[in-house]
Order: sequence, then C-alpha cells, then structure tokens
Amino acid sequence: MNSYFPGRWISGATLTLGPVIMCAGYLLRYLSTVTALTPQQQAWAEAQPFAAYGQLLAYTSAPALLTLAYAVFALGVMLLFPAFVALAQRIGGSLAFWGATLLVAGLFSRLYFAGADQTAFQLTESLGLDQATQAIMKEYVDISYGPWRIPVWASVGQYAGSLLLAVAAWRSGLFGTARALMLLLAGGTWMGVLKSASIPDVLVTGLLCVALVPLGVRVLRDRLPAPGGRSKIFTW
Repeated sequence: MNSYFPGRWISGATLTLGPVIMCAGYLLRYLSTVTALTPQQQAWAEAQPFAAYGQLLAYTSAPALLTLAYAVFALGVMLLFPAFVALAQRIGGSLAFWGATLLVAGLFSRLYFAGADQTAFQLTESLGLDQATQAIMKEYVDISYGPWRIPVWASVGQYAGSLLLAVAAWRSGLFGTARALMLLLAGGTWMGVLKSASIPDVLVTGLLCVALVPLGVRVLRDRLPAPGGRSKIFTW
C-alpha cells in the first residue's frame, strides 16, 4: 500500500481525520443556524420553499459562525478524497475502484457547491440581504446545477459510489455488515447549494467515523490484516 497514492501516512491520517472533521462540519452547520436565528426566524425559514432563505438570513446574523461552519465542512470534504482512494486500494478490485471514483466525483460537486455558498454569502455583504436573496433565488436552479449541469450529475456519484464501495468492502472482508451499512448510510446525506444540516446528518456521519477511524488508526500503525472472504451475513 505504501507504493501507491496516497501512501500510508496520508491514507491513515485522512481515514482518521476526514470523517471526524466532516461530522464536525455538519454539527457546526446545524448549531450555527440554530444559534444565529431566533425561534421566529427559524419558523419563517422552515416555511420557505428552499433552505437557502434561512441560510442567508443566518449568515447576516452571525457571519463569522456561519463561515467557520462552512469552512470546516469544506475541509472535511477535501480530506475524504484521499481517504476514499485509500479505502478502495485497501479493498482492491474494480467494484471498489468504481465506487471510490463515483464518491470522489460527488466530493468535487460538494466543493463546487461550497464555492457557490461562499459567493452567495459575500453577495449579502455587498448587496444587502433582501437584494442578494432575490438575485440568488431567481437563478437558484442554474447556480445549483452548475455549467452544463456537470456538478449536479456528478453529485449522483455520492449515492451510487457509497453503495458500490460498501458492497466491495463487505465482499472483501475488510468491513463486516455493520460497518458496510454505516458507509452506505453516510452516502445518503444531502447535496446542493445553501443546504441546512440536521441532527440525522450528524448521526450518519458519526457512523462513518465509526467505520473509517479504526481503519485509519490501523493503517498508521501498519497493522492491517489481509482481507478475507465473508463467511457470515451479520458481522461487524
């Protein structure tokens, strides 16, 4: 494994830190919105057709807190790129490689969405909340889908890729049924521009931590057993 990208140390570090920071990003995005908005504002935001209204309002109320939340989330996305590559290499086989490729495509989409988020937030500072919200929501679909709709199509890779990689990890014996399901569930979180996070998002990403962090620690310690065949249906 040391002779392949991303190598033992980067693999172990990102498998360990990537899901933890991603989970922290979800938690911060949830808490920052709850903290920034009053109960009346939260009720108003929930009544809107898109979460973007509430996110823009929350940013104008607590820009530093929202910036922190979105930045931590973006960092988690970046760290998961080498983590998924490392996981696929450890599993081996075309199913794992296809799964990781699709998952990475989904991560690239998340970074595109992060750029759109930051642009939208900056518009509230230059145009004011009302004008910025009107301008953004008028073009929200085109902004979210991206040029030639490449980002939105690539985002589908997260869902398909997590399924393929989870099946491959289970078939190889690297993950049991429980951890494979954790990987699969974590791939079902939302994608898009100015989305609001929820407690279920935090919980399923926490499951990803349970699945990947012990593997990352073992990679760092260079104590990985060779994957074996799956003899039982219900395993850890």
